[in-house]
Amino acid sequence: MSDAGAAIRDFHAHIYFDAGELAAARTLAEEARGRFGVAVGRFHERPVGPHPRGSCQLTIAPGRFGEFALWAAVSRRGLTLFVHPTTGDAVADHTDHVIWFGPSEPLDLSVLD
Repeated sequence: MSDAGAAIRDFHAHIYFDAGELAAARTLAEEARGRFGVAVGRFHERPVGPHPRGSCQLTIAPGRFGEFALWAAVSRRGLTLFVHPTTGDAVADHTDHVIWFGPSEPLDLSVLD
């Protein structure tokens, strides 16, 4: 593993949803938990932190991320996933190290300062 890879503690995949998509988001989170053993966080039904809409955080072990990404690319139920590693640099993790599954959305980065 490269030095950069060794610095990644885990990955966070934030499922974004609106009120009408909450059931689909819950289903997606449960499917991810069952398939990949991810930790599923709270479902925030309003913007929290830098996230522009309702969201739920999935925490993915680095060793499971590749297979999670392959699955999420085609199984996300039309939802947007904002994914980033956790390296200890919150600003870089939310700006330079991001992967979007679905359309990207503007984040409120002011909360990361």
